[in-house]
Amino acid sequence: MNVPTNLKYAKTDEWVKVEGNIAIIGVSDYAQSQLSDIVYFEFKVDPGDMVSKDQSVATLESVKAAADVNAPVSGKVLELNQSLTDQFEVINNDPYGAAWMLKIEMSNPAELDTLMDAAAYEAYCQERGH
Repeated sequence: MNVPTNLKYAKTDEWVKVEGNIAIIGVSDYAQSQLSDIVYFEFKVDPGDMVSKDQSVATLESVKAAADVNAPVSGKVLELNQSLTDQFEVINNDPYGAAWMLKIEMSNPAELDTLMDAAAYEAYCQERGH
């Protein structure tokens, strides 16, 4: 399982890369491996929308299950990675790179403190049986 140490993680398996006041968000390697082959991806928000922490911002479907992607932080949606709606297999192949999902301008950066670091997230995944 790949857990980059420069990211923060939510209990709902999203990762956050922080660049200044911008949060770049995707789903973790653990999440994509649990879902297996992604067959559908759809955004539930648009650029300019305000989102709240834990709000569903996208839906993933795989051969095994459907899952929501939740915003790990609150703020304004700046950009969506629209290529994922056609090339959703990238989520399985490169969850921390080409499969970033959206960028949010954080309205409350202190929410980052509620997220796990890589070591805590790795332990959390192992507690769930992996």
